[in-house]
Amino acid sequence: MNLLVTGAAGFVGSAYVRTLLAVGGPDAPHVTVVDKLTYAGTRGNLQLGHPRLDFVQGDICDAGLVDKLMGEADQVVHFAAESHVDRSILGAGDFVRTNVLGTQTLLDAAVRHGVGPFVHISTDEVYGSLESGSWREDHPLQPSSPYSASKASSDLLALATHRTHGLDVRVTRCSNNYGPRQFPEKVIPLFVTNLLDGRKVPLYGDGRNVRDWLHVEDHCHGVELVRTRGRPGEVYHIGGGTELSNRELTGLLLDACGADWDRVAYVEDRKGHDLRYCLDWSKARDELGYRPRRDFSTGLADTVAWYRENRAWWEPLKRRAGAA
Repeated sequence: MNLLVTGAAGFVGSAYVRTLLAVGGPDAPHVTVVDKLTYAGTRGNLQLGHPRLDFVQGDICDAGLVDKLMGEADQVVHFAAESHVDRSILGAGDFVRTNVLGTQTLLDAAVRHGVGPFVHISTDEVYGSLESGSWREDHPLQPSSPYSASKASSDLLALATHRTHGLDVRVTRCSNNYGPRQFPEKVIPLFVTNLLDGRKVPLYGDGRNVRDWLHVEDHCHGVELVRTRGRPGEVYHIGGGTELSNRELTGLLLDACGADWDRVAYVEDRKGHDLRYCLDWSKARDELGYRPRRDFSTGLADTVAWYRENRAWWEPLKRRAGAA
């Protein structure tokens, strides 16, 4: 079986591919990765040379390339996306092109070649903000940023392709991911690498914004359950079960890096900043047997240790992208 994985030179996609390649046996899939290698993707995240891995550098908006790859694929897991909210606020064009047009290019090719399941990876941000309780999969989409609006659009395109053409589409929406190899523009690696360098960390507004945290390995476990056990046309939530305000998270990161609150710079709040996200993931639990397996305190300590021990990985990325 040949599994096409898009965007797998990035953080979550590469972690997913590593989990696939770690499992052997006659049912282990051959994996073809397609990635444009934008600022957030790097060949160093991939096990190049592995006998079950092929890497293709390319753009998911390239219809000719996508058609060729889809013609050789049996199933698809689609991670490729522009994903940083702040960048989307500065300019939405790349987000619409990759997240909407790129997804549609993949879906069109999957229909032509009869490929499926097609697992489309999305985010809790498509729902907007929630003061209390948690979202179920049928909650209306109310995105607040150009990023989340582009992801909501791609979700709807994927689900519409299932309804119109019968393509076996399965959508996942996850909580905030953390773990090793996350590009240092996201809050945890940005704060950790800044603190390790003796720099200040920027805390938006009053730090009351709340997120649920999900270790990347738990996310990959959930995606694989959806790919192998999920139902066509369904949406599944993959949650972490650890809600923290940004201020609480900042305190944990300061403690982990041996720093004090004088290293925090309070900055103007992000435009349209959602107050709180929270997913109800009982559907994935009850149907697929999903549960997060990584304790947050241990996962965070391991993540901080990884960045402390792998400066050679993140220092060039921060210089190249201006993420410092």
